[in-house]
Amino acid sequence: MKSFQTMRPEDYQDIGLKAGLEIHQQLLTGKKLFCRCPAGRYSENYDAEILRHMRPTLSELGEYDGTALMEYKTKKNIIYQINHETVCTYEMDDTPPFEINRQALDIALEIAILLNYKLVSEIHIARKQYLDGSIPTGFQRTTIVGIDGWIPYKNRKIGLIQLGLEEDACREVSDFEHERFYLTDRLGMPLIEMVTRPDMHTPYEVAEVANILRWTVRSTGKVRRGIGAARQDVNVSITGGTRVEIKGVDRIPLIPQLIYNEAMRQEALLKIREELHHRGIREHNIKYNSADITQIVANSQWDPIRRALERNENVYCVNLKGFLGIPSYPIQTGKVFSKEISDRIRVIACLSRLPNMLTSESTEETIESFAWNKIRKVVEAEERDALILVWGPQPDISTAIQEIVIRAREATIGVPNETRQALADGTNGFERILPGPDRMYPDTDLPPLEITETHIQALEKNVPLRFWDRQNKYAELGIPVHLITQVASSPQAVLFETCIERYALKPVRIAQLIFEKKLAWCRKGLPVDQLTEDIWHTFLRYADKHLPLIEAADQIFGKYLQSEDVRFEKMLTNFLENNPDREDIKAEIRKMIGSRKLENKSIAQVESYIMGQLMKNLRGHVAGKELRQILQSILAEHPGN
Repeated sequence: MKSFQTMRPEDYQDIGLKAGLEIHQQLLTGKKLFCRCPAGRYSENYDAEILRHMRPTLSELGEYDGTALMEYKTKKNIIYQINHETVCTYEMDDTPPFEINRQALDIALEIAILLNYKLVSEIHIARKQYLDGSIPTGFQRTTIVGIDGWIPYKNRKIGLIQLGLEEDACREVSDFEHERFYLTDRLGMPLIEMVTRPDMHTPYEVAEVANILRWTVRSTGKVRRGIGAARQDVNVSITGGTRVEIKGVDRIPLIPQLIYNEAMRQEALLKIREELHHRGIREHNIKYNSADITQIVANSQWDPIRRALERNENVYCVNLKGFLGIPSYPIQTGKVFSKEISDRIRVIACLSRLPNMLTSESTEETIESFAWNKIRKVVEAEERDALILVWGPQPDISTAIQEIVIRAREATIGVPNETRQALADGTNGFERILPGPDRMYPDTDLPPLEITETHIQALEKNVPLRFWDRQNKYAELGIPVHLITQVASSPQAVLFETCIERYALKPVRIAQLIFEKKLAWCRKGLPVDQLTEDIWHTFLRYADKHLPLIEAADQIFGKYLQSEDVRFEKMLTNFLENNPDREDIKAEIRKMIGSRKLENKSIAQVESYIMGQLMKNLRGHVAGKELRQILQSILAEHPGN
């Protein structure tokens, strides 16, 4: 593939890129979804720890989910750090669930209406298995509230498969070797999941659609904001590949590079498959052998192995017959195929210390050449074989060898179905096998819940104007381009629309005040949360009668936000009581013109200086345009200047 910067839409079309989104967004509710614990109360403090081990269960059809079996291999100790203020016995699966949080359900339904979903007539709760420990019960309660929605994008529609309402998972604290720690404060918070169809064909389209969905849900004012409140998963495939899910994308601007690297990876994996087939290596006839080579490398000075031996770990070699050149084949920006193997044994065999393996194709200085020669004899390596060294505790080594062979066998198939972790450099790493339908089954603790037409009609009255309709409306009002999205996606858009209908001020002035100025004050550290709708209306009502007041917004609001026990309206009236008489202004101008400081200055210099001095004292009392007219008329009386 070309470099990321030089790729064009037609290049992605040539490789058959398809991409879709799964966007998870926390809802702004006071309580959690299936209990009455407070939502949104985060804390690093905890009162107790609970240790659990996860085991897979059979689905309704008597089958195990592949992801559950993979997690079981890891033999993890899952430790939950519990704060009694945010968790109850429900989250620990010791008591049945409460009825679903109706506030959360109504918010989800309102968002579904905004996004043109067809609403369900009954809510049915299902259980979705999660054996990574992120949910102590081993399953997540989830339901679907809408299907078959759409949003406009350029000259077409992007299909939305479904909108789900579900519990959020725990916050991971650490994951090393066989221990994984979680904080449970986020557990059980209401979360919606919006799933798109794979209708996007370039990485930038995916990012743009993600923004439309993000801005739409934010416009309701009923979702949480901040780090972790919204998370994107990206589904990617190319022709000949398969759907791969990249999880945990916390920044939308990272999406294009993540998709590019995954497309590159899938194309590389397909070429690796083609090369292996050319060599006669297929899934059913792959050959390998392995051997304990701990004694051969016992005196090695290469640091990773030396440290492993100090920890009394064993070193093994796996010989992949006919795989020469495959481990060093480039697959992503700055990464080769051996990283796929390293990720697998890190996650599944819990060999968390990196590097956790070494290949015979490494270009860096590693173990001594005579040790390599001995190893090749022990594993009966031939010229076209690839050797992989792996080290760790004996039980983990056995799992690691199995995973190395499994990943090599998958290389003969092409692109495995995987869930992969988004990395900060725009690449991705293995997280787990992609879950299948066998992990979903009905929840028997909660009955179905009817959604009546009357209830939907009541909700429709609370649904704001759709984000994209707002954009078009504000463009017609002359709102600057850089402000349109900010205003349209804000919950305060309703306040803005009320203000432009109520006051004769130009819409652009109101938009700049409520959104641009407020943001600037926030960045200065001022407590802008104190600015209620009543305060905005009070200011605009006075400004509607006395337009120059707008020019003093920084001064007035700055003073108010830094004062205590000050009534805003009283402060405004005091400010306006000091309006100067026009004759006094003219006298002050004439006095300044006669100042020795302005001797030998040009008309333009005099005008500039005096305007600056006047605005310091008169901003908000007299419009700048009026002041300039007064000044220019007086200057015309003094042609000598």
